Amino acid sequence: MQKVKNIAVIGSGLVGSLLAIYLRKRGHTVTVFDRRQDVRTVEFSGRSINLAMSNRGWNALKKVGIETEIRKLALPLDKRAMHVTGKQVYFQKYGKEGEAIYSISRGVLNRRMIDLAEEAGAVFKFEEKVWDIDLAEAKIYTGESEKSEWKEYQYDVVFGADGAFSRVRHKMQRQSRFNYSQNFIDVAYKELTIPANPDGTHKLDNASFHIWPRGEFMLIAMPNLNGSFTCTLFLPFEGEVSFENITTEKKAEQFFTTYFPDIKDDISNLTRDFFNHPTSAMVTMKCFPWTYEDKIALVGDSAHAIVPFYGQGMNAGFEDIAVLDDLMDEYGDDWKTIFSEYQTSRKPNADAIAELSYRNFVEMSNKTASSDFLLRKKIENYFTEKFPDKWVPLYSRVTFSDKPYAEALAIGDQQRKIMDEVMKLNEIEAKWNSKEVEDMILDMLKNQRSI
Repeated sequence: MQKVKNIAVIGSGLVGSLLAIYLRKRGHTVTVFDRRQDVRTVEFSGRSINLAMSNRGWNALKKVGIETEIRKLALPLDKRAMHVTGKQVYFQKYGKEGEAIYSISRGVLNRRMIDLAEEAGAVFKFEEKVWDIDLAEAKIYTGESEKSEWKEYQYDVVFGADGAFSRVRHKMQRQSRFNYSQNFIDVAYKELTIPANPDGTHKLDNASFHIWPRGEFMLIAMPNLNGSFTCTLFLPFEGEVSFENITTEKKAEQFFTTYFPDIKDDISNLTRDFFNHPTSAMVTMKCFPWTYEDKIALVGDSAHAIVPFYGQGMNAGFEDIAVLDDLMDEYGDDWKTIFSEYQTSRKPNADAIAELSYRNFVEMSNKTASSDFLLRKKIENYFTEKFPDKWVPLYSRVTFSDKPYAEALAIGDQQRKIMDEVMKLNEIEAKWNSKEVEDMILDMLKNQRSI
């Protein structure tokens, strides 16, 4: 049992709310600050990508006793539904029987997490902007603006859970030897909606993650409990086919008619929402260190923001909290060691999932529609079913496992090299499930540990 600390959490998002629940379960006094309004009092619209909860996220929720409550908000998706131009919709299973990711509305989940944190005893201070932090003293300063009069709060520990553009991290960046980088990709996103049928049912299969891959861009759709789908259009900022060039309702109509004719008429208020909803950027942010002495720690996007193409941003942030909790069990009141071990263990995994997330955009938007990719996946799935102790696909290692992301990346790179050689075989299309291919893969695995 730890000695009770007075702790501030900056940021009331998903990770901050979960952290508050964990800390309250340990008996700490917890105050959560957020510069925004209480999300329970505002309507979410226009800039949310539905969340894909997977094993890591569920494990973190289960550990603190709220998994069952959150599962009520989620829909299981056990496959991709591929909408390729000129072809019938076809499906790609994510994993073995019973394995699925879970679609959850970000707004719905965030509201419930805040409710649960309040029920656990956390105090939330909304519309209170943190402008400065005294790292050594764990003091925070809030006010209306940077130039207004500030209010000072004294805490024992401060956690920064305030996102990719964290105010807590901004202060930490002023330290000597603090490494920081951010990289915006050239692709933006915009939210759209497919409403439910009049009887409340879904217009598309509601056990699938729907993808319309179009090379340099794509549309995705994930189901909600109310029968609707949250759609996200990923499109370059600039270029021949880009947000920059869709400047009128007529051009928006023409764009969807050309590239998404099968779904265009089902998207609610298409041209109106296209221009009313913001065009949002996506960033990968890396930094180190994540902590300061025994006083300050960054969690979630504040420490490691990633692009959303592996559906692991929330899961990685939730895993941060579960790891911190394990370390609290191990080191008790030695917060300096807790923080040191936390950042040392999590940093390589955060970097790994950042790399995997970027790669997955290329796969989802382009490769998933190619015959070579489909054959490659068919061979991998066949080999996995026959030799499950020797080959676990990369997606399964990331999504249906709690093994380190860094391990998944390293083993995935080994697997990719093996499959590159397999795909070079003459007439591979005809003999993909032959003993020759099996023996080739087994032989190459002999020089590596089982993967």
